[in-house]
Amino acid sequence: MNKLIATWFGIGYIKGGGTIAAAVTCGLLWLYWPTAIAQNSWYLLLWTVLITLLGIYVGDKVETFWGKDSYRVVIDEVAGMMVTMLFIPHNLYLLIAGFVLFRFFDMVKPLFIRRLEALPGGTGVMMDDILAGVYGNIILQVMVILFHF
Repeated sequence: MNKLIATWFGIGYIKGGGTIAAAVTCGLLWLYWPTAIAQNSWYLLLWTVLITLLGIYVGDKVETFWGKDSYRVVIDEVAGMMVTMLFIPHNLYLLIAGFVLFRFFDMVKPLFIRRLEALPGGTGVMMDDILAGVYGNIILQVMVILFHF
């Protein structure tokens, strides 16, 4: 079960799994936004925290099988993409921009992101993507303010 969750139901086994997991998360957010519960952004925050904690747990468990921060573990991309879209208006253009920003920060790992990978176990697996999501979210928040999305 830990491997299934860590790979986000098998996506981690696909080449480019991190990008695919982030794209699938965008699709799920797009489907989630029209629901009544999505009108309260705090629910997305709650889901993001729960997925992050679950990712830390399963990241610890699968490390013994796959080694530190295996490419197969993509639940971190799911959480990072969710962080990117926290408290952002429900807008397709912002969702696409958020995807691009998150993947950029996740792949390039500037501004202390790479350092977080050194944290032990599942914490290191998750926190670099969380910080990449925070950076993406900050840029999106600035875009919303400047361009009135």
